[in-house]
Amino acid sequence: MTSYRYGEYQDGPDPLAPPYDVRGALDEMGDAILSGSTPLDALRDLLKRGLPNAPGRRGLEELLRQVRQRRRDLRQNTRLDGILEQARELLDRALEQERTELFPDPSDDARFREAQLDNLPGDTARAVQELSEYDWRSPQARRSFEELRDLLRREVLDSQFKGMRDALANPDPAAMERVRQMMAALNEMLDRDARGEHTQQDFDDFMRDYGDMFPENPRNLDELVDQLARRAAAAQRMLASMTPQQRAELAGLMDQTLQDSGLADQMRRLGDSLYARRPDLAWNSAERVSGESPMSMGDSVSALQELADLNDLESSLRQDYPGARLSDVDEEAIRRALGRGAVDDVQALKQIERELEQQGYLRRNRGKLELTPKAVRRLGETALRRVFNSLESTRRGDHDQHDAGAAGELTGSTRPWRFGDEQPIDVVRTVINGVRRGGGAPVTLSVDDFEVAETERRSAAAVCLLVDLSYSMALRGTWAAAKQTALALQALVASKFPQDAVQIIGFSNYARVLQPDELAGLEWDMVQGTNLHHALLIAGRHLDRHPDFEPVVLVVTDGEPTAHLRRDGTPQFEWPPSKETLELTLAEVDKMTRRRATLNVFMLAADERLRAFVDEVARRNGGRVFAPNVDKLGEYVVSDFLKARRRS
Repeated sequence: MTSYRYGEYQDGPDPLAPPYDVRGALDEMGDAILSGSTPLDALRDLLKRGLPNAPGRRGLEELLRQVRQRRRDLRQNTRLDGILEQARELLDRALEQERTELFPDPSDDARFREAQLDNLPGDTARAVQELSEYDWRSPQARRSFEELRDLLRREVLDSQFKGMRDALANPDPAAMERVRQMMAALNEMLDRDARGEHTQQDFDDFMRDYGDMFPENPRNLDELVDQLARRAAAAQRMLASMTPQQRAELAGLMDQTLQDSGLADQMRRLGDSLYARRPDLAWNSAERVSGESPMSMGDSVSALQELADLNDLESSLRQDYPGARLSDVDEEAIRRALGRGAVDDVQALKQIERELEQQGYLRRNRGKLELTPKAVRRLGETALRRVFNSLESTRRGDHDQHDAGAAGELTGSTRPWRFGDEQPIDVVRTVINGVRRGGGAPVTLSVDDFEVAETERRSAAAVCLLVDLSYSMALRGTWAAAKQTALALQALVASKFPQDAVQIIGFSNYARVLQPDELAGLEWDMVQGTNLHHALLIAGRHLDRHPDFEPVVLVVTDGEPTAHLRRDGTPQFEWPPSKETLELTLAEVDKMTRRRATLNVFMLAADERLRAFVDEVARRNGGRVFAPNVDKLGEYVVSDFLKARRRS
C-alpha cells in the first residue's frame, strides 16, 4: 500500500495561497495619503512594512535588517591574511626540514646552504622567489616547498575564478596546461567581442570546452564577464583592505605564482579587459573586517564579493534614490544573500507594485506617481465603509436602510415597467402576468409582464460641503479626518443618491471648488486666512443652479472667519477678525437662510471666538453646531446628511 507524506511547499510561493488583495494595499496607502503623504511615499511605506493581508511575507524593512545583519556577521568573521599565515607555515616547515637534513653534514656545501637559508628575506614573497631555484637536499623539504607553491597556485587562481581551488586539488601538469589554454581562449573571445566579431556560438563552444571551470553556469558572455569582474574587483578590494606590509607581501606572492605558472601575461590581459568593461565596480575600496579565524585567499575574496553584493542590495532595498522601483532589486542577489524565501517575498512586493498600476489605481505622469480617479473612488468607498462600521458599532444612524436613495415610500399600487425605472419590481404581479399570458406551467416571462411598485416622489438635494484648508487644520491634526470625511460624503452621494448634486468647496484665503479626483492628494494651504465668506458665495451659486433641489450645507472648520473677498476679487486678511469680515460672512449666512438652506457647522476646535461665531450662525440660520472628536468627524457628517435626506 502506497503511503504519502505532506509538508510545506518549498519550491517557491505557495501555489494554493489566495492572491493578495490589491484593493487592501490601496486602503493601507490611503491612510498615509489622506494624512499628507504623496502616493510615492505611501507606496514605499507599504512596501517597507510588508503586506498586512499576507502573513509571513517580509517587507523591505525586515529584508534590509537581515541584509545588514549578514554584512555585520561577514565583517566580524572575516580575516584576510589567512593565506599569508598558511604560506609562512609551509615555508618555515620546509626550512626546518632542510636545516635538519644539513646539520649532520660537516661539508662546506652544507654550511654554505645554511648561510643561504639564514639570509633569506623576512618577506615571504621574496623568500619564495629566492628559493625557486634552490636545490633542496631534503626530500621532505622539497615536498613542503612544492606544497606551498601548489597552495599559492590554487589560491591565486581561485581568487580570480571561483571553484578553481577544487579543480586543481591534485597537482597535475596537464590540469595547469588546461588552465593556460582556457585563459588564452577567454582573452581571445574578449578581444573578438571588443572588435564586434563575437557570436553566441563562440561562447557556447567555449563553455563546451571549459564550462566545468565556471560553476555559476553563465548563459552568455555578458554574464561571464559580470561574474569574473565582480570577483576580480573583490580580489583588488582584499588587497586594499590589508595593511601596507600584508598587501606588499601578498601581491608579491601572487605575482611570483603567476610568473611560475606561466599565467602572468594572460592574467594581466584579463584584468585589463574586465576593468574596461566594468569600471563601475568598487575596485580599490577597502572593507573594514575584524575576524579572528584566518580564511583562505579564495574564501576571503568570496566574502568581500558577498559584502559588495550586500552593499548594492542594501541600496536597492532602501529605495531612497530618485526613480527607485522594486524592479531594481536583483532577485539573484537576494537569493545568494537570504535564500529562496526572500526571493518569494520580493516577488510578492513587486507584484503589488505592478498590480496597482496595471489595475488602474496608480499611474506615472512625468516620473511622478499619482492616484487615478478609480483609486480616489476606492478611497472614498473605504472611508464610507469605515464610517458605516463605526455607526453600526455605536448604533447611531439608520445606515442600513436598504431603500436609501430610492424614489420614496411605497404607495401600494403598481404599474408596467418602463425602461429606466429604478422602482422595485413587484414579483407577485409580474409572475401573475406571465401566468395569464402563458396559460399555465412552465411560466415564461416577457418584458411586458414586469410591473414595478409605485413610490412617492422624493426630491433631489443640492449638497455643499465646505472644508477648511487653512494651515491650522494640519497643526491640529484634523486635516486627514477632513479629507476622509469629504471622500466618504462624495462616495455616499455617488452610490446611494446619484440624483443629488454635490459640491465640495475648500477655503483658506480664497475658496475653490474641489474635484473628487484631487481630494485624496490635496494639501493644506500655507497661507493666512479662513475665508468662509468666499466659500458661502460659491456654495450659494451652486444652490441657485439647482432651485428645485433640497439644499444641504455642511461646514467643517477649526477657526472663525479671518478673511473676506473684496469687490476687486482679492482677499483681505485681519487678525483678530475685522468687523467687515464678520458682517460680510454673516450676510452670506442670511442669504442661505432665505434659500431655506440649513447650515450645520462641525467645529474642530474649542476656541471661544469660534464658539461665539458658530452660535451666532445657528441663531440666524436655525442650523446645528457639532463639536465632534476628530476621529468621529466622518460619522457626524455622514449621519447628519442621511438625516437631512430622510426628511426630504
